[in-house]
Amino acid sequence: MQFDTKIAVVIRTDLETWQKLNVAAFLAGGIAAAFPQCVGEPYEDGSGTGYLSLIGQPILIFGADRPALSRALERALARGVRPAIYTEDMFRTTHDAANREVVKAVARPDLNLVGLAMRAERKVIDKILDGLKFHN
Repeated sequence: MQFDTKIAVVIRTDLETWQKLNVAAFLAGGIAAAFPQCVGEPYEDGSGTGYLSLIGQPILIFGADRPALSRALERALARGVRPAIYTEDMFRTTHDAANREVVKAVARPDLNLVGLAMRAERKVIDKILDGLKFHN
C-alpha cells in the first residue's frame, strides 16, 4: 500500500543507543498526537487479548549530524511543515512541562537538536530530507 503522506524521524547519529530509542519514541508520540488519523485500529491476538493501536503507516528513520538536523528543521518550516522536536536539554528534565521550558529558553538557531519528526506529503518530506540517509 502506498500512502499519500510520509512520516519521517531524523535522529542525531552521535547519541547513545538508549537516547536514540528514547527520542524516536517521544517523536512518534508527537506524530500520533498531531495526526490521530494516522493511528490504526486496536490489535487483538487469536486468544482475544486486546492491544493498543499503532501508527498505521511506516515511519522512516534517518540519521543526521547537528547541522543536518538544523537544516531539516529550517526546510520543514519553510515548507509549512510543523515538526516535533527533541533537544539535548530535554534529556536532563523529568516531565513534559520542564521539556517545554528548556525548549522555550533557547532561540531556534541555537536549539541543540537531537531529533525531529514530521508527517507531510511524500514529495515535501523528500525535499526536506534531501541528502539524508537512513539511520543504520
